[in-house]
This record gives sequence, C-alpha cells and structure tokens, in this order.
Amino acid sequence: MINSKIHPRRIAREGVLQALYAQQFSEDEPTIVLNRIMALYPEKKKNSKFISSLFQCVLDHMDWANDMIKSHLQNWEFDRVAQIDRVLLRMGICEIFYMDDIPPKVSISEMVEISKVYSTEESSGFINGILDAVYKEFQQKNKN
Repeated sequence: MINSKIHPRRIAREGVLQALYAQQFSEDEPTIVLNRIMALYPEKKKNSKFISSLFQCVLDHMDWANDMIKSHLQNWEFDRVAQIDRVLLRMGICEIFYMDDIPPKVSISEMVEISKVYSTEESSGFINGILDAVYKEFQQKNKN
C-alpha cells in the first residue's frame, strides 16, 4: 500500500532508482528493465514521462556523473561507495544539471530522503554532502 502523503514525484524517483539499480545487473535493454519496474507499480504511470526522462538522463550521462562524484570524494574510493548511493548521486547530479524545472535543493532533499529508506544510516549525510558540493559547483559554472 502506497502512503498517500508521499509526493508522486518521490514515488517516481524510487521507481527510477529501482530501474537503474536493476539495470546494473541486467543484460537486457534499459527500456525493458524500466518497463518491468513500471509494470510492477501501476501508480508510477502518472509520472511515466518524468521517470523515462530521468532514467534516460542518468544512463546518457553516467560516466560524466561518476567523474563528478569522484571529484567530490574526500579520502574515499569510488568503488567503496555503496551501489544504491552511487545511483542516487547520479540521479541527483542529473536533476541538478539537466532538469531545469526542478529546483536543485529539491533534488538534493529528495535523494537524501530516499537514501534514508533504501540505504545505510550514514548515506543521507554522505549524499547530502556530495550533492551540496556539486550544486555549489553548478552555481559557479552558471555565474560565468
């Protein structure tokens, strides 16, 4: 049962997280993986355009987003970052840089809140720190 107090975009982001996570371990085409996740959760269909667009954005910019994550890690190896956290960081970075209709602070907050459900106790602070640093860099680039 879905909690009706949860914003539909949060539910959509959780679907993208699930699809991107599953995609890492699948040899199927990304659209097949995404469609499987969408079929499991009919309530996500309301946001299918947002889901498809964020899913594809992360796939299209994964290497760039990984480099962005690596450049903000301090005393930590990328390979040691939890898989779920990597996916959430990629999603947040893509929202900040490529989804103009979403305020970056909302993207950061959403990834932090989702990490509280799907990842470790430490993950929310870690994700907040990385995405906040990424956002500051984004602001600097947009000033120039």
